[in-house]
Amino acid sequence: TQDMHKRLEQALTTFLGTGDTILYSSCFDANTGLFETLLDERDAVISDALNHASLIDGIRLCKAKRFRYAHSDMAELGAALKQASDCRLRLIATDGVFSMDGDLAKLDAIAELAERYDAAIVVDDSHATGVLGKAGRGTPDHWGVADRVDLITSTLGKTLGGASGGFTSGRAEIIELLRQKSRPYLFSNSLPPVITAAALQALKLAAQGETLRTALRENAAFFRSHLAALGFTVVPGDHPIIPVLLGDAALATRMADRLLQEGIYVIGFSYPVVPKGQARIRVQMSAAHTREQLERAVNAFTKVGRELGIIS
Repeated sequence: TQDMHKRLEQALTTFLGTGDTILYSSCFDANTGLFETLLDERDAVISDALNHASLIDGIRLCKAKRFRYAHSDMAELGAALKQASDCRLRLIATDGVFSMDGDLAKLDAIAELAERYDAAIVVDDSHATGVLGKAGRGTPDHWGVADRVDLITSTLGKTLGGASGGFTSGRAEIIELLRQKSRPYLFSNSLPPVITAAALQALKLAAQGETLRTALRENAAFFRSHLAALGFTVVPGDHPIIPVLLGDAALATRMADRLLQEGIYVIGFSYPVVPKGQARIRVQMSAAHTREQLERAVNAFTKVGRELGIIS
């Protein structure tokens, strides 16, 4: 760890309004190094069914009792918390924005349940840091519950630099425990200085980037509304992750290939990344996209969608 790493940790702590921050090589490492460090067989972890693979794998590595609730089902979450009431610690784990659907966790309701059942909350905010909330502080800030979320994990591979790296931020005493015991932190390399420097600059841009966030929201709204009007099945919302649901895995692959031939790069996702029968094209908006580029993309989706019989 060099002075530059310490500066980035402090900058992230200030940006998020937390007690301290620890850097990892990736957010995957942050998540896999979290639960085993904090929980044992006396504890319970309660996880959303659609959480990212890194949260799922991190939970598998710990000895705590595991509960899973149906996606964003607050009744099931409450029931799981009640069932775990005799455990020493209860930790709710959720994505802030779910990567395959672009929908937001109901952190306001989750915070209420956590308070009722004396549980802690960890949020993987990889798809919201720099995008949602005041100055891009993420989903806890978006929902007004930043002071009720105990830990945030996130990435430096998206808004905050776009290269690599991750972090965990939260209560200082928990972060200190991670520094002492989290295996991916102890037995891996520090972030390269060039990545660290880029993240520091990206963080400054994110904190002052309301114009970019406004452009991003407008681009997402434009593209989502035009595809829905054409007859595509588009997951509603206002996040820049825009899933176009197709169902069939082969169809998603063919559509992605044809769109690439038309000059539009998208990714087709199917099982095991998403549940069987829920294959899709995931479109990701950027604040840098021009209206001309978006119109070109809409035209390409129209052409390929009709060619493949997805829309009429």
